[in-house]
Amino acid sequence: MTSTLEDTPTVKPGHRSLRDKEGNASKRDRKEQFMRYLLSGLMAIASIPIVLILFQVIRMGWQVISWEFFTTREFPPAREGGGYAAGFVGTGMIMLWASAMAIPLGILAAVYQVDYGRGITAKVIRFFTDVMTGIPSIFVGLAVYSLIILNTGFTFGAFPAAVAISIIMLPIVVRSSEEVLRTVPIELKQGSLAMGARQWQTTVRVVLPAAAPGLTTGAMLAVARGAGETAPLILTAFGNVNIVTTWFNIAIGALPLQIYNGARQPFAPGIERAWGGALCLMTLVLLLTVGARMLGRRFAKTVRA
Repeated sequence: MTSTLEDTPTVKPGHRSLRDKEGNASKRDRKEQFMRYLLSGLMAIASIPIVLILFQVIRMGWQVISWEFFTTREFPPAREGGGYAAGFVGTGMIMLWASAMAIPLGILAAVYQVDYGRGITAKVIRFFTDVMTGIPSIFVGLAVYSLIILNTGFTFGAFPAAVAISIIMLPIVVRSSEEVLRTVPIELKQGSLAMGARQWQTTVRVVLPAAAPGLTTGAMLAVARGAGETAPLILTAFGNVNIVTTWFNIAIGALPLQIYNGARQPFAPGIERAWGGALCLMTLVLLLTVGARMLGRRFAKTVRA
């Protein structure tokens, strides 16, 4: 009787064991390892400018950050102290109003594109969305300045500034929301319709709740983009060192505007405050972007599950 331990698997003539490597397998492995190192090195090189910018902004800006910086108005450029309270309040008001205009409209446009859009209308909406994504922001500011400030009873203030920022945010919300809505499983829609729900009920009660995390991600990315815009605010908000809480017909401050004005004058105190404002703005945009990425990953895991 032969022991099973002595039995060895045999390979039939004409067949090759899966454990055997081909003659050029080691060569392919070396190429793959080389490309991995090459791409990692290129990614590290591409990250150098971003790291240097972050380092410089943090190094120059953290010295200015204090409670006074967030709660007091800006002093004259040559005077020490003061803060960007007017910019924080103005940016909050502008972004609040811009978000109220751009996010609902963008989500509605995306819903139309996904569930209702057919023919030439859907193509026109998608075309203008793509065009608006690539328009320089200064052109948006010029258009709002010409249409609202020059031809209506409104002057510089939070309202025209919010209109300009909402135009910049709108295509981002539309495209991101459209992509998110397309990831909602078709079975959910079919199940809702099979139970007798109308199309609008399926959209409101099934599709939008299922896509809520992804829609939130797109909205946060749009807010992060709009919060850092400067050019449109020069022609719409105009800027103000005093805290303004009025929505209409009074020039209002904004954080990007105060950074711009502080950085282009020659006095050291004003430049230091500009570095502090840049650090605050960078932190805000970074938090919104990271939060959006985290929500996007969670949404992707939910869809896969």
